[in-house]
This record gives sequence, C-alpha cells and structure tokens, in this order.
Amino acid sequence: MPEVITKNAEEFRERKLNFKTAEENNETVIIAKNSYITSRRLLALSLANDIDNPGVARANAAVSVEKPEGDLEWARKNDGYTPLQQHILFWDRDGDGMIFPWDTYNGFRELGFNIVFSILATFIINVNFSYPTRLAYSWFPDPYFRVYLTSIHKAKHGSDSGTYDPEGRFIPQLFENLFSKWDKDGDGALTLRELFQLMHGHRCAADPFGWSAALFEWGTTWLLIQKDSKVYKEDLRAVYDGSLFWRIREARQTPTGWAQGWGLGGDGFIGGTKIF
Repeated sequence: MPEVITKNAEEFRERKLNFKTAEENNETVIIAKNSYITSRRLLALSLANDIDNPGVARANAAVSVEKPEGDLEWARKNDGYTPLQQHILFWDRDGDGMIFPWDTYNGFRELGFNIVFSILATFIINVNFSYPTRLAYSWFPDPYFRVYLTSIHKAKHGSDSGTYDPEGRFIPQLFENLFSKWDKDGDGALTLRELFQLMHGHRCAADPFGWSAALFEWGTTWLLIQKDSKVYKEDLRAVYDGSLFWRIREARQTPTGWAQGWGLGGDGFIGGTKIF
C-alpha cells in the first residue's frame, strides 16, 4: 500500500507540471485559461494504460486503476445486476427484489448503526426513494414504502458524483476523477474536509433534495468506513459495488469486530463492534 500511495503522489505532481507542455503540443487540453476552476479540479489522465475504455460505463462491475476488472468473485456472484443494484443488494436479504422499511432498518443495524440512526436512515431512504422506483410499475405510491431493486436507477438524484450513470452502470473515469480532483496530496484517500469539498463541487443549482441526499450518503459512508480520519479508495470502490457491506457484517460477527468507522460504542452513531 505505501508503494502505491507514493506512486500516486508522484504521478499527481508530474501531471501538474506537464499540463502546459500538453497544451503547447496540441494534445488533449483539460485546462481553459479563462476558467480558473479547470486548473483546480484536475481530471484523471492516462487511465487507458490501466483500464480498458475508462469512459465506458460498466454494467457488471465497479472498477478502478488498482482493480481494472473490479472484484471478480463478487461480479460473478452477482452476474446480471448493475453496480447500482449490487450496491443495495445487502438490504434485499430475501431476494424478492423489494426492500421494505424493516429490511433497511435491519441492514443498518447489522452494519453497526445504533437504533436512532437506523430509524432515521429507514425514514430517509424508504420515504424518498420508494415512489421513484415504484413508477416503473404504477403511478400509485407503494403502501409499504418498498424500494424496488429492478428500477433503482429511477432513484438516482442530482448533485451526486455521477459515478453511476442514469441506468446504474459504473463509470471508471468519473470514479477516478473523484480522487484526481479532490485528493489534494495524492495519497489515495479523502479526508472529511475533502469530502465536503467534493460535495460542494458537485452541487447542482436549485437542487436542495440532491444536496441533502449527497450529504446523507457521503456522511453515512464516512461514519461507516473512515480509517485514520480518511476514506480510502478501495473501500469506497467496494461501497459502490456493495461488497463492503457484506464484509463489514461478517467482521462484526467475529471477536475483533469491524475496526473502521466513527463513533464506536453504544452512544455513538455506530453501535458496538459486534451484532447485538
């Protein structure tokens, strides 16, 4: 891991030095001199050396430079589901394609969140995302506030990272851009400050629902997986494809529990280290 971080940091510094040369040589220009923001938020370059067609959205796996084919075992196990569907499979434990409010609650409890936060998460998720996914079947709201797995792409909202496309596929270029733009020291992780800058940078105008949803999603991610006050790249990739949720659940069934996250203990957002 230290070698990867060092390599990423060196490549990050080298890219910054080579932008002017690229423009002078008529190569792809990613900085516009009359748009200051383009020089502050740098795109991930040369991904084709590590990922085939990085701009093409994947319908089966969440991939990165470090895992150009994604988690192969996970992708094979969930063949036929998009990465966005894989992301929420953890909460569809009975495999009926529907996530009831109690499914959401039980899932958050198994991840270690306390009762209050789990109830809040259930309210936010099922109240806000049930009807959009229901529209694939009916104009009438679902009386049970179920979230439908097949049509989860309809719950995609504004002001997000764009890593999932409108159909729920995973776009490697946009995932790598999260770190190229916001990981200022190139260490392969995002601090809480950088996550807030990320949310601010992706906000769309007049989109209070999207702003709130992004805050809830990134905030929950921070509470669940931060380590040394940072969200690491591979952990975040595994959140996108949902495989990390199962690993957390398994870890919490062991004597050592899940060693990451914030607020361990009965009074924090995260409950104890074991399922209770």
